[in-house]
Order: sequence, then C-alpha cells, then structure tokens
Amino acid sequence: MNSPHPNPMRSLLFVPGDSEKKLAKADGIAADVLIFDLEDAVVPERKAAARGLVREYLAARPDHRRQQLWVRINPLDHAEAGADLGAVMPMRPDGIVLPKTRSPEDVEVLGQRIGHYEGEYDMQVGSTRILPVATETPQSLFTLGEYARCRKRLAGITWGAEDLAAAVGATANRYADGSWTPPYRMVRSLCLFAAHAAGVEAIDTLWANFRDPAGLEVSCAEARRDGFSGKLAIHPDQVEVINRCFKPSSEEIERARRIVELFEANPGAGTLALDGSMLDLPHLRQAQRILALAAAD
Repeated sequence: MNSPHPNPMRSLLFVPGDSEKKLAKADGIAADVLIFDLEDAVVPERKAAARGLVREYLAARPDHRRQQLWVRINPLDHAEAGADLGAVMPMRPDGIVLPKTRSPEDVEVLGQRIGHYEGEYDMQVGSTRILPVATETPQSLFTLGEYARCRKRLAGITWGAEDLAAAVGATANRYADGSWTPPYRMVRSLCLFAAHAAGVEAIDTLWANFRDPAGLEVSCAEARRDGFSGKLAIHPDQVEVINRCFKPSSEEIERARRIVELFEANPGAGTLALDGSMLDLPHLRQAQRILALAAAD
C-alpha cells in the first residue's frame, strides 16, 4: 500500500470543525485518523468559524504521530474550497479528504494546489495525502479505474451513497436490515476494486446508526472479509468496534507468519503447499500485509 505513515488507517472519525466541544475531546479518541469536517457537518454561516477552529487545533499539534490529522474541505468547485485550503495547509495536516470527487482530474488539480502550499511553507512536496470520496456523483463511477495515475498523493479511496442516491432520485439505498440495495452494493464493489487497482487503501463508508454497534460490527466484518482495510466513523463510540474488527486475529497472524517463512525457505518458488492448500504469490503478498498491519498496531 502507498502509505508512509507508521499507523494503519482502520478507523477514520469525522469531527465537526465548528464544534469546540468535540474538537476538545478528539485527543482522547483512539481513531487512527481524525477528519476535521469543514463540509457537510458545518452550515454555511459557520464555515469561516470552523476554519479558524480547525486551524488552531492543527497549530497546537505540530507533531501528531499518534494519529493522523486530516481535513475534509468543501468540494473543489465550491466557493469555500480555496479558503479551506488556505486556512489549514500552513498547519501541515497529514491529508485532505476531497468530497464529491468527479474524476481523478479533481485529485490532480487538488494535488497541484496543495503543492503550491507545500512549496510556500517549506513542506516536503507530496507529503500531504489525498483521500477522495469517489462515488458521490453519477459521473464519478465511470472513471474509478483511473486513479492509479494519482498514486503519488493518493492515500486511499472511499465511497459514499447519500449524495449519489439524492442525485439519482432514489427513495432508499438500503433494505430494512441495513444491507445495501443492488445499485449501491455495486458502487461499493467498484470502490473496493478501484482502490486495489491503484495500490492504495480501500476505505468503507460509514455505518450511519451510531446507536447500533451490532449492525456496525456486521458491516465491519463484511468489509474486512471483502478486502476493505478501514471504515469511516461518525461517532467516537464506533471507533473501538472498527479498530477491533480490522485488527488481524492471532490465528491470521500465525498463518501469515508461516506463509512468509515458507516462501523465505524456498526462494524462487512460485507455488507452495501449506496444510493441504496451494499457495502462490498473491497469498504471500496478503500474508505480508497482515504482518505489516499487526506490526503497526
């Protein structure tokens, strides 16, 4: 995966940028990534105040290695996006979440704008990563396979269903049991494969009912089973469940270690047998990833 940060990206918690109370509590939350939200969580008349509060938070924490600090700006074509970047980039956030991304071109344009700030403030060029919410407009679905060209700054790809459902006039995007209806299950799958095609983290969308930890756990288990590496969160109480579900089990770690040791003992082998199963190089790469996640925890 294309990620230089020492910590994994299992839990990514949105924190409303205009809430002094929630910002003050953010330090005590065990999320791998805090996303300070300047977009949907903030009404228009509070956006300037939110920028100031998030800027102050970042300025007070120049060394934030315990967790990554990201900012969700307003969409690239929104009047507030430029002001968002101007407020937070001097404070060196780990990354920018780009909502309503229409195509990889939006990521490239954002990357260029970020690059100007990195040069101006003597930051390492390319150090500020980007996480696009890549499925919130109908047009965005037709370019999901092209994000590999943004790999230099791309930390991952995530998806959302609410704006997309509104855009097409859907009356619902989930069944009564919480599972996705077919169009949105397809979108979820496209996001998963787009992320892996680009070699970056696949981040599952949020579980909206924060009072339903059982439903969240099922959603996390399905996401990890299918190949997602993390999940968005909208409430601090969701973080522990997400972290636990995306942490490799002791059995997974032990099997991964045996697979890696087997290939190390047989250099040059493309296929090997273990416990009656045939293993090849994709199995080795997955085992290496599991061990890397375990080591980073």
